[in-house]
Amino acid sequence: MNLKQLEYFVRVAELGSFSRAALILNIAQPALSRQVRLLETDLHVTLLMRNGRGVVLTEAGKRLFDHSVGILQLMSRVREDLESTRGEPAGRIVVGLPPSMGRLLTLPLVEGFRRSLPKARLAIVEGLSTHLAEWISTGRVDVGLLHNPESQEAIEFTPVLDEPLGMVSPAATGKGSKVAGGAPVALAELTRYPLILPERSHAIRKLLETQAALSGHKLNVAMEISSVQSILELVRAGHGHAILTTTALAASGQPDSFVLRPLSEPRLTSTLCLAVSAHKPSTPLTKQVLRLLRELILAAAQAVPPAPRTHNKTR
Repeated sequence: MNLKQLEYFVRVAELGSFSRAALILNIAQPALSRQVRLLETDLHVTLLMRNGRGVVLTEAGKRLFDHSVGILQLMSRVREDLESTRGEPAGRIVVGLPPSMGRLLTLPLVEGFRRSLPKARLAIVEGLSTHLAEWISTGRVDVGLLHNPESQEAIEFTPVLDEPLGMVSPAATGKGSKVAGGAPVALAELTRYPLILPERSHAIRKLLETQAALSGHKLNVAMEISSVQSILELVRAGHGHAILTTTALAASGQPDSFVLRPLSEPRLTSTLCLAVSAHKPSTPLTKQVLRLLRELILAAAQAVPPAPRTHNKTR
């Protein structure tokens, strides 16, 4: 077993096809198949099963895949660390972004990365915070942005931005609607509106349901939709209301199509955190990317118009 065999095996597993992997790796398909067979022979297990559409991992293959990704990431970091001693940071880094932040940050992140780190390579993946946390802990992602992460020994979190949550409704509401544009809405009032929310593993959904349960209220969940963009399309079409941040709304590209009413009594906020593995040494490249991400997040937040604030009544 050697690193080249592990690299070939990982690429075949990721693409689900020997032919596609051979094209990407610029190697003849028979040679690629032979290297994977040698790996299976050496380990005395079957790693990949062929089907009509390509190949799938066996149970043994899934276990080796997780180990292989970590090993290849470690070797990449070793090279980065040695290369960084010769000057500016180099190597490859994988950044994980939630979909809503991906729309806001991907372009400025790529442009800033190319300007400040010309010798390094950047890969960006998108996923929910729960998935990103898992990918960071297994080594598939080096730096991630997570909403309201739960404490984990394997991951270090640094809060970057607190954003108030609000109820998002169509800007042009139907006849007889009681949605008052921009007026705060109490959590108790929220139960009267049909909500379109992500699945229960989503950070904002967890926060909402926990707070509602503590207050003795039950949310009216009309639909469960994973994609923020799809949620907003349904809201605009009048199928319900969403609970999002101003940044997520700005990322839709059509913020003027909606009204955002800040949540009050209590005021709920979503915390965006930078996350890295607690078990990996921080390289110069990682530090530079963390600094760049922080700057871009704060700049994006400042560019978003603030949501209306709740004013306390005094007698």
